[in-house]
Amino acid sequence: MEEVVPASANSQTPTGDAAADQPINVYVWDLDETLILLKSLLDGSFAGHFEGLKDHEKGTEIGKRWENIILELCDEHFFYEEIENYNQPYLSSLHEYDDGKDLTKYDFEADCFSSPFDDANKRKLAYRHRAIGDKYAKGLQKILDHRMFKVWSDLYSSTDKYTDGWLSSAHKLLEEALGKSTPEPAVKSSSINCIVTSGSLVPSIAKCLLYRLDDVVSSDNVYSSWESGKLQCFKWIKERHGGPNVRFCAVGDGPEERSAASIMKWPFVKIEIRPDAPHRFPGLSLSTIHGIMDAVYQSSGKDG
Repeated sequence: MEEVVPASANSQTPTGDAAADQPINVYVWDLDETLILLKSLLDGSFAGHFEGLKDHEKGTEIGKRWENIILELCDEHFFYEEIENYNQPYLSSLHEYDDGKDLTKYDFEADCFSSPFDDANKRKLAYRHRAIGDKYAKGLQKILDHRMFKVWSDLYSSTDKYTDGWLSSAHKLLEEALGKSTPEPAVKSSSINCIVTSGSLVPSIAKCLLYRLDDVVSSDNVYSSWESGKLQCFKWIKERHGGPNVRFCAVGDGPEERSAASIMKWPFVKIEIRPDAPHRFPGLSLSTIHGIMDAVYQSSGKDG
């Protein structure tokens, strides 16, 4: 049975002339154990679901390698040692403090970013966030040297093979959500992928890059619910992207995003790791998600 959080009559559904237009779909994805796998590799729970068919030690070793490369990217390229204790919910959260200064020759090591977290240091953090966003937009080829690029590429390939294509199939689905790999490429999609993760922001941005999600999720659509909670992040997303012809759908594996989706009156698709789960990767399709969304939003329209 498909798990769906029903929408109410207050949900935004197309009316009048807008109904004739293709709705804009905003897909709100969880990151860990939904689009990517890490914790379940480290603790062996992924292998455990396969009753001896997966090498437990190999999965743990793959997970540890991911931990190392994520931390290395954060520390060496994303200022993480400096800003770890100053987590923000999204990269542009301190935009008002950014004066637009050209950062091409800016010396981050000499600007003395530290406590107290006053306006001057908020500006310095905003600079770092902008620099991270710029690096994200350029991609790993502009960040990693040749050796590390190969290490990362090989790790991604071995992980995708071990997980039976979980990573690549998740990426393909997000491509389809944006209309990048549809049978009718001439049809332009206005749909949006957002990520809301319980992890802190900078490591989550690094994960998106390393797990090859940077071409399907922009850095400004990655949200950390570390302090604010997923419900607040969902509200920010609705404030930013909401409209009369916009539909939302949350996809994740945890109770927090399910509860937040219920409060927001959004459809919810639950991801599970076990091989016989109805919604997992590979397996979950855009048509399945759209079917759930259609049922929920059509039902809310009838109720209204």
